[in-house]
Amino acid sequence: MSSVFPTRTGTETDVRLPFSFIMFAVLAFAASQLLLLWAVPALSSGAFRLPLVWAAAHLGLLGFALMTAMGAMYQLVPVAFLTPIWSERLGFWQFAVTAVGIVAFAVSLAAAPKRAFLPGLLLLFGIVLFVWQMAMTLRQQETKTVMTLFVATSLLFLLLTGAAGALLAFHFFAATGANHHEAVFGLHVLFGLCGWFTLLIMGFSYKMAPMFSLAHSFSMRPARYVYALYISGIAAAFASLFLRSHAWLAAGAALLMSGFVVFASHIRAILQKRMKKTLDRPFRFSLAAVAIGLALHVAAFAAIVVGSGRWLGIIVYLFIVGWIVFSIIGYLFKIVPFLWWTHRYSEKVGQQHVPTLKQMMNERAVAVQCRLWLAALSLAAVALAVASVPLLAVAQTLLAGLSIAFAGTMLAVFRK
Repeated sequence: MSSVFPTRTGTETDVRLPFSFIMFAVLAFAASQLLLLWAVPALSSGAFRLPLVWAAAHLGLLGFALMTAMGAMYQLVPVAFLTPIWSERLGFWQFAVTAVGIVAFAVSLAAAPKRAFLPGLLLLFGIVLFVWQMAMTLRQQETKTVMTLFVATSLLFLLLTGAAGALLAFHFFAATGANHHEAVFGLHVLFGLCGWFTLLIMGFSYKMAPMFSLAHSFSMRPARYVYALYISGIAAAFASLFLRSHAWLAAGAALLMSGFVVFASHIRAILQKRMKKTLDRPFRFSLAAVAIGLALHVAAFAAIVVGSGRWLGIIVYLFIVGWIVFSIIGYLFKIVPFLWWTHRYSEKVGQQHVPTLKQMMNERAVAVQCRLWLAALSLAAVALAVASVPLLAVAQTLLAGLSIAFAGTMLAVFRK
């Protein structure tokens, strides 16, 4: 496994910084899934816009997905772009501000949404600090690549997502904005799920896929078409929210779907150039997330064409879990053991007995978890489709149990 990662370049980040984010993230993930157990009856009927669901969703998307992405970027940006983090000291301050902001914001959403504005501002400040940190870091990169374009654009959308979220919180706080609340909500979802998370995962997938599969001599030209199509889709969907045009929304969905089709095809083409015959289970799980993302883009386009708001809500839920969360879980299963082994043992090799990289994590248990995650998502999809409370309760109980097992697996690595 270690051979798929680049050697040390002198630009690495203090490992305590990314791990602070990751440890917070896995605990927040378990909390979010446990919280969703209380919302099963509402979720099964398609009622996603309730305070408890808001709190659980933001604890999962912000506490887990956002914090994991931030921590991973602190580690991967210096390696991928060969430039050190601009200020590690700022990184630790940014972690503290963002973590407090996320917890306060989630609690406010669950208990008193009208009071979520001030915690939302604190959270937005943490996001601004992160975007500034990354902007100053990427600015130092000597040679810009298409991956730089994906990451830089995703950071812009992160900032816009945070701003839209703060505006939504202000609407509740000031009891105003009814005329454009739905448009801002649409922007918040579109910019967050497609502009921030999807573009970021796509960008880093172009680094991870070749590394984990030992692929060489592949073309990166299709990535330009992926970027152009996906950005065009976001722009068209953005326009539809203010023009209130179903045609523009359908066009945006078609472009987003086309961009993801090209992305999935490009990843497949990269894997065809691989030297590694058998791919690791966690990486295959990340590839399954790409397939899920592709299917959901097609389903979203179909739901928009026929005008099914209920199905679109279900697709958004499955998109968050099946594409965003599963991508992150798969990559964390690969990255965390390597980073911790490198931190603890890389300089002791040949001087004393050290565990192998494979011994840092129980691969059989990881394989079982990956299969169960896919089974739980399939069960949740069926439960939501038929509006079955008992079936969704079983699926969410399984998801909650798996989130706890995942957190335990990640934290156990730090005891090796």
